[in-house]
Amino acid sequence: MELSMEPPLPSAKGTAVAVNLVLATSEAKRQLRLAGPLIVGCLLQSVIQMISVMFVGHLGELALASASMASSFAIVTGFSFLTGMSFALDTLCGQAFGASEDHMLGVYKQRAMLVLGLASLPITAVWANTGAILLHLGQDSEIAAGAGTYIRWMIPALFFYGWLQCHVRFLQAQKLVVPVMLSSGATAVSHVLVCWALVYRLRLGIRGAALANAVSYLTNVSILAVYVRVSTSCKKSWTGFSCQAFHGLIPFLKLAVPSALMVCMEWWSFEVMVILSGLLPNPKLETAVLSICLNTNSLVCTVPNGLSSAISTRVSNELGAGRPRAALLAARVVIVLAFLVGTSEGLLLVLVHKVWGYAYSKDQEVVSYVATMMLILAVSVLFDGLQYVLSGMIACHACCGARLYLLHSLTCKQKSTLHTSTNVLYFLG
Repeated sequence: MELSMEPPLPSAKGTAVAVNLVLATSEAKRQLRLAGPLIVGCLLQSVIQMISVMFVGHLGELALASASMASSFAIVTGFSFLTGMSFALDTLCGQAFGASEDHMLGVYKQRAMLVLGLASLPITAVWANTGAILLHLGQDSEIAAGAGTYIRWMIPALFFYGWLQCHVRFLQAQKLVVPVMLSSGATAVSHVLVCWALVYRLRLGIRGAALANAVSYLTNVSILAVYVRVSTSCKKSWTGFSCQAFHGLIPFLKLAVPSALMVCMEWWSFEVMVILSGLLPNPKLETAVLSICLNTNSLVCTVPNGLSSAISTRVSNELGAGRPRAALLAARVVIVLAFLVGTSEGLLLVLVHKVWGYAYSKDQEVVSYVATMMLILAVSVLFDGLQYVLSGMIACHACCGARLYLLHSLTCKQKSTLHTSTNVLYFLG
């Protein structure tokens, strides 16, 4: 009998305990097989902007502060919203795949690309006036001017990033995660060369680092688009362009906008701190250090983010196939995995806290400040990991009736404690 079939409800007696343990172990292995390539893929995608900031950091403290401010502003006003909207595909594509309606996956992907492309247009107008907006918010004039230049050169990256997320979710729903990992790896390697060429060889400075992001996102989405077109694995899910993509836009938005708001609230709690740091007495130092810490947080969060993507796929597939109890088991298993991962990552940050700052800057003041902040970050990553997987579970079945069954099983007290703890740690950080 397939272990993926509907498991019995957990029992505390006899053979039921052994059966549930076997099912939980099997589910953990299944999630790790799915999450492994996703974690590597998320890690390689997140290092794109990190590598750009590292290159800029060696141009000077002002350049690092400007790029950090621009990156945080870009995440708050653009990348977070597009990422959240793409989460609608976790639900739609995941349930369509679980219900064996493969042809709808391609339609959903095209619809998402259309919506995200249109949503990027007003964001572009905001990015074009970033310098003036930051000045109006009271930021240092030099940092605001540098951030405005950086983000204007990153405008093409906005469109490519949104379309990349659509391709990733489309493939992820079909458990085709290895191509995502390989394309992200090739892009990350080439990004180092692109940054070097644009920043130093062509002497574009921070403008080159921003443009390198657009080049790399375009490279990544192009590789995945070619794979979808030629791979036999996508033969059923991608049948070519369809006019159906222009229908059902309102229902898509009803699912995408709440997902986007959820992600925005999660990401903004970090990135707004970088913007606010520009109001402190030594804005160049404060902005640079806080940005390094948040870049580090983004790096370590790739593992729980991969688990979040895996649980979104697993739960949506099981719900689409009509197995809510299997979805509940998957949810319980991923919480345990997230706790173990968060504890391990916190210990790792403690071990490297004195030397990590040198990767971004040679300034001893910056390095010492980063070492202090890393100890606070080590505590917060545990709660962030739990919050990531809980968000993944909720997002993937937001439009499904079985949602009530799952949410009821995750007690209100547990969720309230997690959110309260995370908010307190953010405030202390």
